[in-house]
Amino acid sequence: MIATLRHCLIIGLILTSVSAAASHNAPEPLSNEPSWLDEFLDKLGADGEFDADKLIDFSFLPGPFYNPEMQLGVGMSAVGLYQVDDNPNTQLSSLVINALASTNGALGVSMNNKTFLNEDQQRFYLTMELFDVPDVYYGVGYDSNHQPNNRVDFDSRSARLNPMWLQRLFQYSFVGIGFDVDYEQGRNVTAINPDIDGSLVTESSTSVGVDLLINYDSRDNVLNPQQGRIAQLELGIYRTALGSDNNFNIIDLQYSRYIGLREQDVLAWQVRGRFSSGDVPWNQLSKLGGGHLLRGYTSGRYRDQQMLLMQAEYRHHLKGRHGMVYWLGGGVLADEVHHLTDSKVLPSVGLGYRFEVKPRVNLRLDLAFGDGDSGFYFNVNEAF
Repeated sequence: MIATLRHCLIIGLILTSVSAAASHNAPEPLSNEPSWLDEFLDKLGADGEFDADKLIDFSFLPGPFYNPEMQLGVGMSAVGLYQVDDNPNTQLSSLVINALASTNGALGVSMNNKTFLNEDQQRFYLTMELFDVPDVYYGVGYDSNHQPNNRVDFDSRSARLNPMWLQRLFQYSFVGIGFDVDYEQGRNVTAINPDIDGSLVTESSTSVGVDLLINYDSRDNVLNPQQGRIAQLELGIYRTALGSDNNFNIIDLQYSRYIGLREQDVLAWQVRGRFSSGDVPWNQLSKLGGGHLLRGYTSGRYRDQQMLLMQAEYRHHLKGRHGMVYWLGGGVLADEVHHLTDSKVLPSVGLGYRFEVKPRVNLRLDLAFGDGDSGFYFNVNEAF
């Protein structure tokens, strides 16, 4: 799944980012000639600029990776910016495509598109994913998830299609409607503990539902906010009448705040909850971990019916197109909402490097630590 891609150890990109980070502390060169790094990034389109004459102005970011699950492989991110209307005040639309392949047969591709129409009176979001990659399952609930011997490894075949149309109501308010189609099935299941039954993940799960959204969004930029806030309620209604295997509901709540500080620094924090009810399939349970929802934990390890998290980070601009991020957070899981206050808190702490490949579009390299777990993440745009 997409979280697996975010865990990839992108060796080439690490070397690039370390060189870039070091260069801003080095003495200024006597010559104004661009460095080899600048020339290399320019050839990939990662020049920090937007060319309005192109239909879509792309940057390409390749790199080899290695991790125990997928072994040796190669990943590629293509980041494209474009503008639908002629109003220069309309924020740029974006298209991000991630792809991977590894020596043990892991394959995956994802696309995330955000289009701003009619001077941002309408927005169209589209997520598409297709993956055949290793995944993990530790059961349901903190007590089961926290036990290392409960790990079940399997190969996950998954596909997702999630379009959403948003209409502006007032200056900072939108309503949206869309649908979500999600399929997943596991194979080649291996359990560390023979007493653990991992057969559940071999059952195919198809979830089809309608998404309804309402929000207040005063962010100055959706991709990389430097000020403003978003308060959002999203309701997913999944029914067998629509083609779903199960009848269930998902409520996703989030509140994020962005405070601009001196010299382009930003203090950002978020509270987010995901609450499910009904006959929820194993792959639709609320999860903690991965590159967005509490970095530092293996995506798929911690899952239950209800989830609540809070994370805060300081985004420190260094010089030019370079930056660092420092964060901490915590999250809880439970079977019922009223049990969240009694749940064990999973902490998260980490730091990351940022490089601006396009205007307000950052390459993200994060190193995160949790309770007995850790993660390295390569991605485009901020975690929240």
